[in-house]
Amino acid sequence: MIIDSDIIRGGIIIELTKALILGFTVGISAAIIPGPMLFATIGASFQKGWRAGPSVFLGHALVELAFFGLILIGASAFLGKTVISYLAIIGGLMMVIFGLAMIKNAKKASTMDISISASSLNLSSGPISSGIITSALNPFSGTVSAGIITSALNPFFVAWWLTAGSAIILQEYLIGTLAVVAFVVGHWIADLGFLVAVSSSFSRGTEVISQSTHEKLVYLCGGFMAFFGLWFMINNNNILQ
Repeated sequence: MIIDSDIIRGGIIIELTKALILGFTVGISAAIIPGPMLFATIGASFQKGWRAGPSVFLGHALVELAFFGLILIGASAFLGKTVISYLAIIGGLMMVIFGLAMIKNAKKASTMDISISASSLNLSSGPISSGIITSALNPFSGTVSAGIITSALNPFFVAWWLTAGSAIILQEYLIGTLAVVAFVVGHWIADLGFLVAVSSSFSRGTEVISQSTHEKLVYLCGGFMAFFGLWFMINNNNILQ
């Protein structure tokens, strides 16, 4: 039986596109939720302008790159399809939980006064201001270091990549290395785009989106997160095959 090479290429393109879209969806879903990295970006943008976004993203990406490497080394070294199957189920469940939590807290997240919360983050080399995060960041005053610290020391970030994130990476790994690359590229496009938008907006003293729009985005992304979690759990066997 001869398989048309065009069909094979078409299938590969579809899989890579799916991985890219999934990576972007996961990235933007996590990015819009207020957290240490977002606050660090806003705090730095008051002093460094739009360049704070790419700098914080670089630190964040370095931490994620380490996670990706550890996950893939483990996958190629000793993880079989059975282990990946269990991780996919656990990861899918975590995605559902995270998604439902996003939906539940959408209104609260959209009404947070991010500017006030971010004002406690002083990333300059000046005197230490009050606040636990500020004290932690002051020895590493660079914005790249801020991205590293606010990612590596964020328990939700670590929990995500050890559960749902690892399940996604390992399932993309079963498709091929290019699928992992596509997922990572999509994920980083979302992260970088959002952080640049935030730093550019706050450097001008304005908010990037309205509260009502923010709330709708959180609802939408929370729904997508829960949907993908259910999809992974239900279609786990088909994906592995």
